[in-house]
Amino acid sequence: MSKSVYVSKAAAVAIVAVAALALVAVIGMVIFQHTRIHQCPSPLPPTAPPTELITPEPMPNLRLPETLIPESYEIYLQVHLHTEVNNSDNQDLRFTGNSTVKLKCLNATNTIYIHSKALNLTVLGVTDENGKGVPVSRVRMWEDKTEFAEIELANTLRVGGIYYLSNEFQGECNGSNGMFFRSYKEKKDKFTTAFVAASQLESTEARKVFPCFDEPAMKAVFNITIIHRRGSIALSNMPQKDNVEMEIDGEEWVVTEFFPTVKMSTYLLAFTVSSFESKETNHGRIKLRTWSRPEVMAAGHMDYAHSITGKLLDIFEEYCGVKYPLSKLDQIGIPEFPIFGMENWGLIIYSEKYLMYEAGISSTSEKYWTAILIAHELAHQWFGNLVTMRWWNDLWLNEGFATYMSYLAMDRMEPDKDMKDLFIVWETQMAMRVEYEGLFSGLTEDYPSTRNEIRTMYNIFTYSKGGAVLRMLAETLTESVFEKGVQSYLKAYQYNSAETQDLWSHLQRAVDNSSVHIPVAEVMDTWMQQAGYPLITINTTSGEVSQEHFFLPEIPSQYNYTWQIPIKVMKSGSEEIKFDLITVKGPVSKSVYQCNENEWILANVNYTGYYRVNYNPENWEKLLQQLETDHQKIPTLSRAQLIDDAFKLAGIKYVNITLALRTTKYLLNDTEFIPWETAMIHLHHLILMFDRSEVYGPMKAYLSKLVGPLYDHFESFTNKSSIPDRHTAQLNQVNAVTVACANILPKCQKMATNLFDLWRKDPTTNPIHPNLRPMVYCSAIGAGGEVEWDFAWKMLKMSSSDVERERLVEALACTKQVWILNRYLEYTLDPDKIKPELFSSTIRSIANNVVGQYLTWNFVISQWSNITQMLSGTYSAEELISGVTLRFSTKYDLQQLKTFDELHSGRGVFVESLKRTQTNINWMEENKQTVLEWFQREVSHGNNKV
Repeated sequence: MSKSVYVSKAAAVAIVAVAALALVAVIGMVIFQHTRIHQCPSPLPPTAPPTELITPEPMPNLRLPETLIPESYEIYLQVHLHTEVNNSDNQDLRFTGNSTVKLKCLNATNTIYIHSKALNLTVLGVTDENGKGVPVSRVRMWEDKTEFAEIELANTLRVGGIYYLSNEFQGECNGSNGMFFRSYKEKKDKFTTAFVAASQLESTEARKVFPCFDEPAMKAVFNITIIHRRGSIALSNMPQKDNVEMEIDGEEWVVTEFFPTVKMSTYLLAFTVSSFESKETNHGRIKLRTWSRPEVMAAGHMDYAHSITGKLLDIFEEYCGVKYPLSKLDQIGIPEFPIFGMENWGLIIYSEKYLMYEAGISSTSEKYWTAILIAHELAHQWFGNLVTMRWWNDLWLNEGFATYMSYLAMDRMEPDKDMKDLFIVWETQMAMRVEYEGLFSGLTEDYPSTRNEIRTMYNIFTYSKGGAVLRMLAETLTESVFEKGVQSYLKAYQYNSAETQDLWSHLQRAVDNSSVHIPVAEVMDTWMQQAGYPLITINTTSGEVSQEHFFLPEIPSQYNYTWQIPIKVMKSGSEEIKFDLITVKGPVSKSVYQCNENEWILANVNYTGYYRVNYNPENWEKLLQQLETDHQKIPTLSRAQLIDDAFKLAGIKYVNITLALRTTKYLLNDTEFIPWETAMIHLHHLILMFDRSEVYGPMKAYLSKLVGPLYDHFESFTNKSSIPDRHTAQLNQVNAVTVACANILPKCQKMATNLFDLWRKDPTTNPIHPNLRPMVYCSAIGAGGEVEWDFAWKMLKMSSSDVERERLVEALACTKQVWILNRYLEYTLDPDKIKPELFSSTIRSIANNVVGQYLTWNFVISQWSNITQMLSGTYSAEELISGVTLRFSTKYDLQQLKTFDELHSGRGVFVESLKRTQTNINWMEENKQTVLEWFQREVSHGNNKV
């Protein structure tokens, strides 16, 4: 236990009288000659009994009892980490400190339960508001899922009383949560190893740093003081209040005190200790600072992130109707931070590489992903920080809102970039694909209690599906009504916690004051509590409409759900969009779904709903004809929806695969990104299934013809290695080059080879636009040999950019030379050649090359013991096997995978890969001949038609 334990001044005075803690008091008095007095009238009682470690029967309830609530914390943390050391053996990874938590008693009790995990904890004592000690009878640490410290008192606490619990603790900076550290190389006179300490307390990791009431609804005010090494800088949620240097135990330290926080949850508390540098801007009343390693800051890689933060804050303030409540906002990029970003109030922590934008190296897509990430974390300052979900089962209130709002804010910041529409392909479709495969999830159906159960709530459904159903609701209510309801909700529950029903209540008030008529809770509860999503089937001849649960046929549904489904419908020859609400399974007849023989009907207009639509064959035929004759009569997002729905309906045999393939034919005349991207996702799956079979020849010919006009549309830009203005056009230029070069369109191959050769002749100047580099690198290396590969390898080793290194790692896997691929696989086992964090992506890239598929599989089998050692906690064995076996679609493949699973896990660990392989086998048996004949027919129609 460190001697440098810090308590409030009032507490320190009391300790002087306690002989057992005399040394602690002396040190405390030295420090607090230089710090301000904190409000805590409670002197400490004599030392509590030593802590017992017990393994009791499981608690009947893993939640904290509703007997005490925290009002404020006084926390003193001494971070012993050196931010720079010559010898890593001299590094000190400890943190020590103490805390006093002010409690209010709600129900009489003689036991205090508080969370503590992986801490060397000493309970100093309990006092009442008058400073009188409450004797502690026993302290026990529960070694079970509760992660409780149980403090048994000799007296019962009275209802309404205020009490103070004081503790000492010690822990270590390790892992990727709680308090942890990261090292990096820093160039001064020479390269040295530098360190940064940071916190990551979401969801239940605050208890690993200090004993606390670690539940989201247990909000309190936090008074934080950080004691850190001289030469380092400490940051926390609030602005710095005081900062003094002093000598402690013969070493130079800095004591940094911060202003009290607003009332907030434990998981949002944050602190960092580093020698980073910052870029600072005064944005009205808010000081904005962006922090990073000095090298990154000097290169200007944080300039873009810093430049958009104030604009996004203004947008959120206007939308939410509530001002950002703090006077500062720090954003900091940490090397190898375990997640993309963490929304701590006033101190947002990011993974460095996702916060960076490297002009001339990063693509515009990577630039806007950085913007979306920043917008996501800024949205949390209101959705999650200001108003927090009461318990983790409502996590979607945080993450779903942040996902939806990030696109909305980006669209308002740059309305000409079509960011709002990109939500469809990057969120809605992605979530629907996962649920289609049988991983069903409602948004509030689970009630997690343990750490692991809570962790599972952070999934694609909470984020993407949560955002998608909010988008559906906003489009149903109209955005203006939705915005008014959201503002009312935020104002009502600010600095507090809420549940899903609270949101519905405030949205209903906004609805009742508008011309919209919809029972919000009644409709939305069917989407919150039910797993999966529905399929709507419409017969346009009879006007009948019905719904059913949509899922793969080999995954039996255990559910009998009925959704309330808001549907937007349009008919050919009219731009009017009609609204209907389906509340029964049906079939029921409604005139809105009936049309004459010359009309077609389109449902789920603009892909606003989180469901799929099937039609009678006659209506499908009319829609296909409309696409081929004048596709612009159908809205862009709806064109994407028709493609997406058709392929998924073919997957469950509700329509023929040829109907799905026909939805792609009209793309000859479409240059919009979202329909093309949707089609490419599905066609890529067909490539994986068929690129080792006789189907691939006519399929490649079809794709080459299909992409020709799109490539021509962007060719003037591509040949000059430049890009169009619109963001979605830039994205579709990438699609055009990707598909054209992959299918050996001569002009694309020539363009890629020429640009790559220009770079080889002058390696100091890369003439290839960052947007086009992945495709150009891959195409040139695939068409070339050892010379091209060795040049790219040399550039990989020389590059200082993570972005560029990752591109080159993937491109090097494109070679068709078997011996080079085998050599590359061997390189992955040498950390001096391939960095461990790039190991898995390199393996998957080689497996993605049809030439490297079985080479990779054989390599994985033979090197499994080495590979399992290479895998980090951020990438599992199951994920690696899933990436390597994407093409598995034969009985031989399945047997290989089963044998491997039995040999190396024996527990069916690779169950998802096994299920997918069996699904692929079934699909191939049913569709291969049909697909072959369809592609053969289409490519035999001449050079100008598909």
